[in-house]
Amino acid sequence: MTNVLFACVHNAGRSQMAAALFNACADPGLARARSAGTQPAARVHPEVVAAMREIGIELAGAQPTLLSDELARSSSLLVTMGCGEACPHVPGLRRLDWPTPDPKGQSLARVREIRDELRERVAALVRERGWQRA
Repeated sequence: MTNVLFACVHNAGRSQMAAALFNACADPGLARARSAGTQPAARVHPEVVAAMREIGIELAGAQPTLLSDELARSSSLLVTMGCGEACPHVPGLRRLDWPTPDPKGQSLARVREIRDELRERVAALVRERGWQRA
């Protein structure tokens, strides 16, 4: 089982969407995703919850999580979400960076665009690694 960790600063938007999209399309027997942040917010951004609900993924109950050493060590791949110098760095963990705009405070139309971009990136990652559902 491969554990993929999607991370950003507040774990309230991009990384939450990416992990949920990953878990919706990857075979859970092959790979699972989690998300975390270096400075977790109190909740997932409401505009993110609304955009994900439109595609049948519920994030209203998701709780932003602190990126701990233990969480990082249990992962095989870290995907940071374009947060520049504020992105977490975990020594020894393979890292990809996806430059993705922060959805916080954006219009629902813009959050949909960000969601759809993440959906394409996640689907490509799942295909490339052979983690598709049977």
